[in-house]
Amino acid sequence: MKETGIVRKVDELGRVVLPIELRRTLNIEQKDLLEIYVEDDAIILRKKETACIFCGGLRDLQVYRGRNVCANCIRRLSENR
Repeated sequence: MKETGIVRKVDELGRVVLPIELRRTLNIEQKDLLEIYVEDDAIILRKKETACIFCGGLRDLQVYRGRNVCANCIRRLSENR
């Protein structure tokens, strides 16, 4: 796990603010969904991709290298080879 040296307090409602530098680096925008995992004694946040990364479609999604791609975009990409 890569350390950032960034420290944040948890507020009275259990919230933590993610620094803008991390949000920009990880392409996390307002209203994005984050998955929360626990691994040993660590809390892991991962951006939840719920739509095709190319067209934003929500149907027939397949995971390719950890990203969602719809069947139509897969077909279009394979035609361009």
